Parts: sequence; C-alpha cells; structure tokens
Amino acid sequence: MKNLTLLSLAVLLLAASNYTSGQDLKLNDLEYFETQGVNVLVYSNLFTGGFNDEKTAGIELIHHGVRTSQGGAVRLSSTPEQWDLVPEIPTRTVDRESNTIEAILRYEDYDFDSRVVVTAKGKGVEIAVYLNEPVPAELEGSAGFNLEFLPSQYWGKTYLMDGRINRFSRYVVGNTITRPDSEKPKQFKGYITSDDRGTGKLIEPLPLETGRTLLLAPDEPKRMVKITSHDADLMLFDGRVLAQNGWYVVRSLLPAGKTGKVLTWTVELNAINGWIREPNIGFSQVGYLPSQPKVSVIELDKKAKPLAKASIFKIGNDGTETEVFSAKIEPWGDYYKYHYVKFDFSSVNTPGIYYIQYGDLKTNNFLIENNVYDKITDATSDIWIPIHMNHMFVNEAYRVWHGEPFKEGYLQAPPNTDHFDLHAQGPTTETKYKALELIPGLNTGGFFDAGDFDIETGSNIGVVQNFVQTWEYFKPQRDQTFVDQEQRYVDLHRPDGTPDILQFIEHGTMNLVAQAEIIGHMAQTLSNSVLDNYHHLGDAASITDGLPYNPHLGPYEVAPDGRSSGVKDDMWAFTNRNPGLDLRAATMFAAASRALKGYNDDLSERALYQSKRLLKEATELLANEPQDRRGWGRGSADISTNLQLYISTGEQQYANKFQELLWPALERSVSGNILTAIHGIPHMDPTFKEKLRPYVVKYKEYIDGLEKDNPYGVPIGLGNWAGSGGVVNFGTTICFANQHFPDIVDASHAFKSTNWLFGCHPYHNYSLVATVGAARPKEVFYGNNRADFSFIPGNVAPGILFRQPDHFENYDDWPFLWGQNEGTIGGNTSYLIFGSAFKDLIK
Repeated sequence: MKNLTLLSLAVLLLAASNYTSGQDLKLNDLEYFETQGVNVLVYSNLFTGGFNDEKTAGIELIHHGVRTSQGGAVRLSSTPEQWDLVPEIPTRTVDRESNTIEAILRYEDYDFDSRVVVTAKGKGVEIAVYLNEPVPAELEGSAGFNLEFLPSQYWGKTYLMDGRINRFSRYVVGNTITRPDSEKPKQFKGYITSDDRGTGKLIEPLPLETGRTLLLAPDEPKRMVKITSHDADLMLFDGRVLAQNGWYVVRSLLPAGKTGKVLTWTVELNAINGWIREPNIGFSQVGYLPSQPKVSVIELDKKAKPLAKASIFKIGNDGTETEVFSAKIEPWGDYYKYHYVKFDFSSVNTPGIYYIQYGDLKTNNFLIENNVYDKITDATSDIWIPIHMNHMFVNEAYRVWHGEPFKEGYLQAPPNTDHFDLHAQGPTTETKYKALELIPGLNTGGFFDAGDFDIETGSNIGVVQNFVQTWEYFKPQRDQTFVDQEQRYVDLHRPDGTPDILQFIEHGTMNLVAQAEIIGHMAQTLSNSVLDNYHHLGDAASITDGLPYNPHLGPYEVAPDGRSSGVKDDMWAFTNRNPGLDLRAATMFAAASRALKGYNDDLSERALYQSKRLLKEATELLANEPQDRRGWGRGSADISTNLQLYISTGEQQYANKFQELLWPALERSVSGNILTAIHGIPHMDPTFKEKLRPYVVKYKEYIDGLEKDNPYGVPIGLGNWAGSGGVVNFGTTICFANQHFPDIVDASHAFKSTNWLFGCHPYHNYSLVATVGAARPKEVFYGNNRADFSFIPGNVAPGILFRQPDHFENYDDWPFLWGQNEGTIGGNTSYLIFGSAFKDLIK
C-alpha cells in the first residue's frame, strides 16, 4: 500500500511539473475556445452524418493538433454504439460577453430536451447541463453526460481516479453484466445492434473506475486532461466492450426528478508552454520521375516562423548522406488552420535515393527514378479487387480471405422498410415477389461495396464502367488472379491465362444482368436484413448461416434435413425502381457488352439487350414524372448512356441524342461533364472536337483557380466523406484532356493528383494508397479486417477529412472512421483507371 501511494504521488508530481501556465482559453472568431495547443469545439459539428454516431460530432477536443475527444453530449447509454440514438441540436448560441456557447439537445423519441452550456474559465471549460423538465421516467439511470476519448491516443498511458492510479489497456478490458432487453433505450428506427441468441438479455459494461476527479495521461503532457465533477460521480468506461470502434467514455448520470442546473463538470486540458506543431513536409512517398515537377508543400503552425530554405540530401551507395540541392522557401499563405510554404526541387533529376531536410526535420527517403510509377496499381488489381469479389471463395497462399458468402440467396425486402444503410423499400415491392420470398439467382457475381459486404448497385455499375474503360483504353494484359466461376473460387497470385480485368468485368456484369433479368429493373441494393450482422467483422461467409430462413422453425433451429433454419439472417433485395439508376445501368451494359464480346458472348448479348430495354423504359418513366422531378436521375448518366450505346451499336440516333444533351450540360457544369465529352471524341466527327475546345479552355481556368484556392492545387472535399475520389477524378480528367488537347491542358497538372494521393497533403505525409512502392503508406484502413488494425493491400483511403470549422485530419492509428479511412469498390476502381491513364500519360 505504501509503494502504491508513493507511485501515485510520483505521477501527480510529474503531472504538476508538466501542467504549464499557458494562456487562458478564449472564444475565437470561428466560434470555438482556443489557446495554443488546445481547441475546444462546442457543437461545431453535429450528429447529422447519416449514420448516427460517426464519432465526429458534439463537444470535441483538439489537443496539440490531434482530435482526441468527441461526442460530448447528453447520451442515453454508457458506451454509445453507432446506431444508438443521437440528439438533434436545433439551436446553438454563442455569447461573447459571457464567453459561453450553449446548445439545446433534443431526443424526439422521448420528448426529452436538455441545454448544455460551455463556459471558458481560465485554462479550462465548465460544462453544465440544464433541464427545464425532469429526466423522463423511462430514461432515469440511462440519460447522462458523456465525453469520449480516442483509445489509440491513450492506451498504454496512466490515469488516476481520485488519486487511484491505473493504466489504459491496449486491448479491451472490463467487467459486464446482463440486463433485460426491455431496459435498453431505443436504437435507430427500432433496429438492434446485438444478437442476444434468444436470451432476452443485453450486455451492460461496468465502469473501470468511479470517482469525482479523473486525471488522464499525467505521463504524457500532450494528452493530459483533468475532469472534475462537482455534483455527481464520474464513471470511466471502455466502449470497445460492445463495439471494436468504441472509445473510452467519461460519464455522469443525470439525476432523477431534478430541474435547473443538474450537472457541472470542469475540464482542463494541459497546454504545453511554447508548443508549436511540428512541420508536415508533404512529398510523394512513391517518389518522382527525373523529369517531372517536384514541389514539396510544407504545412506550418501559424505561430511558427518559416525558415528561409530547405535542402535535398542524396543517400550514396555507401550510405553517406550528401546535400545536393538547397533553395529558398516560397510562401503560399494561410489555408484554414495552418500556414503553407512550398519548396521546389524540380531541378534534382539524377536517379537515386533522397530525403528532404527542413531545419532539423528530415523526411523518410524517397526515390527519383524512371520506374517509380510502374506498379502503383498492381496491389489494387492483384489483391484488393479480387478479395472483394462476392459469392466466391477467395484464397491467398495459406490465407483464406473469405469463404463463399450468401449461399442461401436474397429475399424480397418487405414493403415500408427503412434500412439502416440509407435505403428504403417503399409501399410496394415493384416485383412479382412477395415480402420475404426468395428471389432466385441473385447470388452470383458482384463486388462487396466497401468495408461491409453488401452489393450497392450504383457502385457496382460504376465499377464495371471503370473496368471497361480501363480495358478499352489501355488493354492491360496483367494476369495474376485465378477465377473459376463454376467452382466459385478465386486464388490470388495465380495466373490462369486470362487478363484479370476481363474476369472482373464479367464478374460485375453477372450480378447486374441477373438483377435486370430477374427483378425486371435494377435493385437499389442487396444488403443485410438485420443490423447485428451489418457491422460484421470477419469472414463474409459467416455473416449468414448459409441456410434459407424457414418461418416454420423456432429461432436458431435448424431443419432436420439441414436445408433451412429459423435464423433471420438472410440478405434482402431492395427493389423499388429508380429510372435514373436504370439509365446508369443501361450505360454500363452497353459498354460491358463490347468488352465481353469474344470472351463471354452470351453475357455480352444479354447485357446489350438489357441496355436497350432499360434505356427505353427509363426514358419513358422519366418523361411521365411530375414536372418538379423531371430531371431526377438524369444528367450525365443519360448523356453517357447514349454515347455508350452509339459506340456499341453504331446507330446514329444515339449519337444525335448524346450531342443534344451534352452541350447544355457543359454550359451548366464544365468540370462535371467534360470527361464524358472527351470520351466521345474518338467516336464523333472532327467538328465535335473543335466545338468542345472552348469548354476545355474553361476547364483549364478551373484548374488554374484551384492553384489559388489551396496550396495543393487539387479539388479538396470539405464534406463528411474525405476527398480522394475528387482528386482521382481530377487526375483522370487531366490525363484524357491532355491526350486530346495538349496545347490547353498540360500533363504536369496530373502530378498534383499523384502527389496528393502519395503523401503531399495536410495533417501527415503518408501515402493514402496502400500501394507498391510507397515508402510510408498508411498503416490502417477501414476495411473488413479493420478490427486487426491493418489494411488490405491496394486500398485507397478517402483521405483527409475536414471537420468544421478549420480542422483537417486522417487517423493512422485508428481505422474506424469510414469518412477518412474506408476504401470502396467504386473509389478503388476509379483509382485503377486513373493509375492506368497516368502511366500511359507519362510514357
């Protein structure tokens, strides 16, 4: 006991020595509290991302440059899961005189309102919860104030509760109890995240510690936070007990039967005296061609004084390091939170191994060589894409990535179903199938959408188009994947004599043609029917039991013949018709039919038939839409459909319609339609290209505008899904525009996309692509193996996520934020066509 007391005292003394006398928190012009090294955001980001609790909202703490805490709000559970209810925030008020930000939080399902007031007080903030009415009876013991902390920034570090010392565990620890399901607050639209296996009991985590004063990470000054509760116990929970993406949660229950100011916390964040964020030296982790432009963008704390110059060092064959180039830093200016300068070392063109030095900071090494881009798509095409082939057993050497999923097939989604993945089945099925009836034949082909295992029809349509464009423009003969459709078997790194890209086109087309033929039109999605297997982490084949659901059996019962079960885990087909989606499918089918001709003639002919049928039917349906919905689902899909049908059939009616629709669309948006227009050049007469020229000039003006918009010169997304996809599409457009209009669009602009993707971007300088050749790719991605804190080779992360009002981030120690780390089949195949076009360009 004496030793424990001495240890506690030592930690507290360490905390005291590092808890500096920094500046008081001030309410800044962007409406958050700030001092150097500490930002406290109060409902700058709301719970409105579409997937409930995305861990990107509420009261948030950005601590020495890293968003280490979020979710500060009145919540209804001790360890909130993604699909637990989140509060609406109808009002947010900033009062500069009182130095406060307050917000109303409302749970409509319970008619429960609270008011959270955050006030800057010295070096911390006071968080107070006010109630005009007592906590509703059904929420007593459930409603409390929570603040969540990022596990990867705290595990291994110590904490003290009322002086009792402990350590955050790397792996989830803690005790649990079970309670009746009836005591659990409602979840999203009545869905349930867990399968109680018929017990009627839910899991309830118990607190790791309880007390009135919590000190987090006294052994790490950059992460030290002190929380004091003045009128209720603090409880510390490990949210990973219920979900791998859970955070550490600090919580106090709201008292029953009380109104007015019912809870008060003081939260003090350590601000290291004189702390300045380390420069982020952006550069391409893949390296550079000797002849290409080479510009490093250096991201600086606004309080940092830019240095006059930076240098390039070359690593010799004997390991010696020699400075070979030095140049002045060129200022660019401020962009949101940071200041940016540029370092141009384009004149360094001798092949070799190099690094950048800026002051005392050195980057990892990179290559300058003519072959640095040769393999940038290999991991994507050889590994990531085949692993995401649905309805197949996928093997890699000694490893099985997944067995054959969904052998039982897909049931018709019942009418009036709101789905948890932003889909819905309307009042009718719009098919010949009854609710929960098997729709035979849909469990063939197709690709998993992303980190989950559904087939998003819209994404799969785009995927096949990406494959076809890659095939038709570049004819890649790469063959590193064995695919046997009869055996439903895929083996990685095993050539089978057929170009992989053709087999990918076939696999995607098989499922989409099946939808068109069996349902009569395109489904919205083929997805999970129950929430407890939607968040599945592991082998896709174990999401369901592989047996059709039999309503005559009891829950979890298997029929005596072993051919059906009472487990309600079967996947559903959401089948309401969307004419716009049918138009996109018509575009894809027309293109796929060409690529498959001579390889799978039967599938080619079926695809072309469905293309013509869907175009005719969708056009008629859209013409009969009400005036205010007349344009629903059209636009570029309609334009592209007619182009693809003209290429496939040679019928002039499609060419005429393509041009009729194209020119007005270009007037509305050049950047959104120019690539479709450029794809038409090889198939139109010479006057088409000349008519297109002034629009390409406008697109060049758009490119030039990006140089002024941000220091990277690429389109940077500012939404809830980060912007790598926009950067990829930008690069693809430049490659094709340069091919046809080299006098207008210079090839050098394409390197802006590769630079961004491979490491020259805000927050850190890791490659956003887990690509062959990258010296330092990201180490974790949101894939179906995310629970292992790993990645699937070839993945492309959405990238640098923007959080209001001025913060960019990309976690590389926590994979579970999909908006910044989840690779998708659509995004990764868009990267495949960009990489192919880029490699063709630099030849």
